[in-house]
Parts: sequence; C-alpha cells; structure tokens
Amino acid sequence: MQGRGALKRELVACLRTGRALRVPRARSKRKAWAHVTPEVMISERPAEAENRAVPGHWEGDLLIGLERSAIGTLVERTTRYTMLVHLPRQDGFGTVPRTKNGPPLADYGAVTMKHALTATIGTLPEQLLRSLTWDCGKELSAHAQFTIETGIPVYFADPHSPWQRGTNENTNGLLRQYFPKGTDLSRWSAEEIAAVAATLNSRPRKIPGWKTPAEALNDHLLSIQQAGVASTG
Repeated sequence: MQGRGALKRELVACLRTGRALRVPRARSKRKAWAHVTPEVMISERPAEAENRAVPGHWEGDLLIGLERSAIGTLVERTTRYTMLVHLPRQDGFGTVPRTKNGPPLADYGAVTMKHALTATIGTLPEQLLRSLTWDCGKELSAHAQFTIETGIPVYFADPHSPWQRGTNENTNGLLRQYFPKGTDLSRWSAEEIAAVAATLNSRPRKIPGWKTPAEALNDHLLSIQQAGVASTG
C-alpha cells in the first residue's frame, strides 16, 4: 500500500529539473547578499585590524531569539571589550498584519539596526572607531548610510566563514549563558543587557595579560591621552 503522495514524488523525479514547480525568474536572479559589494569585503579591511595591534576595530553580529527578537553584539578585537545593542520591537509587532515591502516591525530591520548601532557605538571616542566587521546578514544592508553618519567603515566576512569573526563568535558563546537559545530576547531591557556587558567587561581574560577588557580599554585610552599631552608639550 503506497503512502500518500508517493506516486506524485515518483513522477516529479522523472522531470528533467527534478522539481515540481518552476523557480520564478525574478527570484532566480535575486542576489542573496546584494548589499555586500567587493569593496566592502573583509579582504579590503586594513592590515592593522588583522594583527590586532591597534585597538578600535570591532566585530559584530546578532544573537537571535524567539519571535524575531535579537540583541546586537559588538566586540573590540584587541581588548575584547563588549558592547550590547538593545533592539526593541517596533510598535504594532504581533498586532499589525505583515504587508509586502512594508516596514519591518521586528527588532532588527535595516533602518532600526542602523539607528541602534549608531547610538551605541557613537558613545565611544574617535580613536576607537576604526572599522566594523559584520557577517553577511541583511540587517546591516544600510551600512553605507551608517558609515556616512559615523565615519566607521564596514566590512563583511565571507559567507559561511564565522572564523573570520572569531572574537565575536567566542563572545556570543559566553553571552548565551545569560541569553539562552530558545528564549524571547525582547524580555530584557536596555539596562539589563548593559549589566550583562559590564559583567563580561569585568571578567579577566588571558589574551590581555589577565586584565579585564575594561582595564585594557582604559589603559589604551590613557596612553592616547598621555601621547597627546606629550605632543602638545
């Protein structure tokens, strides 16, 4: 006795394409990462970002939760200093019906992401705003406008290459202790995620000589100030 749909699957397998439905022409021509152009690939990132000698180069990504909730993560490559980006849902999420090409009401639409990133990273001194490396997610498709507003060039890692943002990936693993998978991340307020970031930044790390990321970042800022005083003197 054949299972339901078994004969149909056998007939589909005999088709030249092996699929029952034709892929729409517009969809076949659509690029998955249209916002990622050759000039913003990680291969174009300054060499100083690769060797971690100069602080100010950041890696970023999203922690994804249930119901299209998310928290943005930013990690400085040299000191491992972490900043978390609060991404609250827009008014009408869950009540207003979704419309084609309408504004995204979830946490991490491109415009929402740009505004939230600008507000978070804009609190830093200019010496710590050298570059940002992100994955190929569409949440940062407004990267050109972000660069115009902040002066921070954005580079994208190659697809399916998380090791190119290894510092951020490791930090996201630590953050999952506080924001477990399978939970709605919108339940945490901006103050609560800031407290988690402060906890990570006060945790001694082996790479910066067992200093905390906050201490390592503060030492760098002090050295900049002392260099500026010496040059003016």
